[in-house]
Amino acid sequence: MNKSIATNVENNLTGNIPKVSPAELDVAVHHSVVSKPMSCRFCGTGLQHSMVNLGLSPLCEDFLCRNELDQPEVFLPLEVLVCSECWLVQAREYCSNTEIFDDDYGYYSSYSTSWLEHASRYVDMSIPRFGLTADSLVVEIASNDGYLLKNYVDKGIPCLGIDPAGNVAAAAEKVGVSTRVEFFTDELARSMCENGEQADLIIGNNVLAHTPYINDFIAGVATLLKADGTATFEFPHLMKLIEQCQFDTIYHEHYSYYSLYTICRMFDSVDMHVVDVQRLKTAGGSLRVFLEHKALGHEATESVAEILQEEADAGLRDMSTYLAFGARAAEVKNELLSLLIQLKREGKRVIGYGAPGKGNTLLNYCGIKTDLLSSTCDRSLHKHGRFCPGSRIPIFPPEHIDEVKPDYVLILPWNLQQEITAQLAHVRDWGGKFIVPIPHPRILD
Repeated sequence: MNKSIATNVENNLTGNIPKVSPAELDVAVHHSVVSKPMSCRFCGTGLQHSMVNLGLSPLCEDFLCRNELDQPEVFLPLEVLVCSECWLVQAREYCSNTEIFDDDYGYYSSYSTSWLEHASRYVDMSIPRFGLTADSLVVEIASNDGYLLKNYVDKGIPCLGIDPAGNVAAAAEKVGVSTRVEFFTDELARSMCENGEQADLIIGNNVLAHTPYINDFIAGVATLLKADGTATFEFPHLMKLIEQCQFDTIYHEHYSYYSLYTICRMFDSVDMHVVDVQRLKTAGGSLRVFLEHKALGHEATESVAEILQEEADAGLRDMSTYLAFGARAAEVKNELLSLLIQLKREGKRVIGYGAPGKGNTLLNYCGIKTDLLSSTCDRSLHKHGRFCPGSRIPIFPPEHIDEVKPDYVLILPWNLQQEITAQLAHVRDWGGKFIVPIPHPRILD
C-alpha cells in the first residue's frame, strides 16, 4: 500500500477531534454516533448517523503476491453513514479513487458467464428500444474489459469505453473496444462534446457506487448525453442490501449505496429524471434506471412510482431502519463463525470458491483466516497464486477443488450461487456440500 493512503488515513483520524477513552469510544460506536464530522457527498448535510461499522479492512482488490506476505498491510476503517436529508448511504473516504482503480486493478468482468449473458441481453434490448444505428454513439462509463461494448462492436454500432484502470482497459482494446483510460468527469464530458462525441446512449453498470465526486459525475452525464438521448445505470438496490443483510457488499471502493429515491433526487439536480426502472437479479438484487433530460417531456412509467412506494414502505426514509442494520450484520458474523468452527471440530475440510471484493469484506469482518478456510478458488487468471488481502488465504484455479475434494465449499460470491453450483455440480459426487453466507449462513441441500 502506498504512503499516500496511510497519510489519508491519518488525516481522517486526526485533527480537531477531542480525545475519548476506549469506554467512551465503545459507547459511541454502539449507539451509532458519528465521531468525526462529515458532510453528505451529494447534498452537503452534516452526517450524524452510522448504519454499520465493519471495523478495519484492507482494500478489497489489493491481492497480495507471495513476496508481499512478509510485509505489513494497511487496514482502513470501514463504516457507512446515512444522510437524513437525501438518504444517501455513504462510506467515509479514506483513500482516493485514483489509488483504488490503478493499473493493477483486480476485477475483470468477463470471468462471470452469467454477467456476460446479462450484458448481451442488454445490448439486444437496447438497439431497437433506442433506435441505435451505425450513426449512433454508445458510451459506457467504467467499461472494464469490454465485456459489454464488444457486443456493439460485433453489431457495427460505434461505441467508446471509459475506464481508469489501465490493465482492464488494455484487455478491452484486445477485443476491439476503443477505451479511454480516464476517470469520467464533467470536464471530460465537455471535452468530448467539443470533439463531436456526444452520446446517444450512456451506460453505467455498477459505477455509481465507485464515484466519490457524485455531483461532478452526474453533471458530466447531463453534459455528454444528447438532447434526445438516454442514460441507463444499474446499481445494487439499497432496499435489497438492507432486507437481506448484504453487509459484505460494503467495501472501500464502494463510496455510496443507492435507493431509487436518492437517484431521483440526484439527477433532478441536473434537470434529468428517471422515466423507467427495471428490477434485476444481478448483484443480489439491482435496479436499472432509464434517464432522460426533463426537456424531452416524457412521463415516467408506473414502475417508478411503484418502487418509490415500496422503498417508503420498507422504511428507507426512516432512520431506525438503518440504525438496526449493524446488529443484524453482527448476528450473521456470529452464525457463520459458529458454523465454520463446528465443522472444524468435526474434522471437515472447508475451502472457498471465488475471491470477490465482497468475499474479502466478509472474511475480514468475520476474522476468517486459513485455520477455518484453508484456501479459495477463482476463475480469474489474474488472482491465481495470490492471496486474499487481510486474511492471507491463498487463491488457486478451480481445479484445486477436484484435487482437495473438500467436504464443504463456501461460496463467497453468493450472488452467483446458481452459476457456481452448476459449474461445480460434481462436488456432490464425493458428498461435498455448499455453504452460502448471505442473507444468513446455510448449507444448501
